[in-house]
Amino acid sequence: MFKFIKEIHFAGMYNLFTVLILLGVVFWWIVLRYVKAERAILRLSSPRLRSMVIQHGSKIRFMGKSVLRFLGFVGLLIALLQPEWDKKKQEVAQEGRDILIAIDISRSMLCTDEKPNRLEFAKQKIKKILYNLKCERVGLIVFAGDAVVQCPLTVDYAAFFMFLDSLDVSTISSGTTSLDGALKVAIDIFKEMPEKKTKIVCLFTDGEDFSTNLSTVKEEAFKIGMSIFTFGIGSKQGAPIPIIDATGKNIGFEKDSRGNVIMSKFNEGILKNLSQKTGGKYIRVTSNDTDIKKFITDVEKFEKESLASALFERYQQQYSYFIMLSFISFGLEYCEYFINCSGKRYSRLVA
Repeated sequence: MFKFIKEIHFAGMYNLFTVLILLGVVFWWIVLRYVKAERAILRLSSPRLRSMVIQHGSKIRFMGKSVLRFLGFVGLLIALLQPEWDKKKQEVAQEGRDILIAIDISRSMLCTDEKPNRLEFAKQKIKKILYNLKCERVGLIVFAGDAVVQCPLTVDYAAFFMFLDSLDVSTISSGTTSLDGALKVAIDIFKEMPEKKTKIVCLFTDGEDFSTNLSTVKEEAFKIGMSIFTFGIGSKQGAPIPIIDATGKNIGFEKDSRGNVIMSKFNEGILKNLSQKTGGKYIRVTSNDTDIKKFITDVEKFEKESLASALFERYQQQYSYFIMLSFISFGLEYCEYFINCSGKRYSRLVA
């Protein structure tokens, strides 16, 4: 019995406060009716008449009616909490879009003009985006001088987050950034799925670029219908590029041949041009969530497509049992009341 009770799950727990208030109101209403009936009996002037009323109107009968009435209300209130048990596996067809997220992991992404640094700031934004997306298939590409697929397209966000979290300062080995390498990897992935209508790439970078073939790759992306959203990270003033040792400690800053500290400046122009030419949009990453809301709104305009079906374990709704209990309780209470109305004074007093 206790094992069964533990398996009960309530999907409507957000109604709990309302249910408790209503339960208290019902309880006090029944108590007040009982007090009112007792006072009505005491107001009878004749002791003989009073004893007759008590004799014909049994308190046990009144308590029985009260319990039935209370159970009726309790059944309805529990139904409001949407009780569930008995898990069953269900195959659910999923619809969504394919989104490749490419994140810059060059050393300039360690600049601290975004807190705690550009890379960590970008990771936080990516997580917030995925928390707000509904059933999209996402993949992760990391790039600096070269680009690799870190996580293939998947609907398993937990796995995606694991790969995303694994990106840290030890992953960054190149001081250069090649946007064309990241886009070429994305193009190759989408070329394997020519039937897909929606092909979205999100590029998180500070805009520094040493590409040698960006214009050609951009044209190829346009031909296959790939929409590129660029997310600009960093400040226009720029910041020095830290040098990190094997232990993750900052031991200085990058310097040029003259010994001057190199400032990594945010390049907005190249990102705007890249998005406009491919049907995407440029989004300036901000400290609030306006950038995320803007992107979500834009993505939802793209057509959804069928994804692989997934097997889910779901609780079965069982509120109908409690509604049945409620109807039975009210029905018995009404029948008992109807019978008593044929001539028993106590029932007339308390009804």
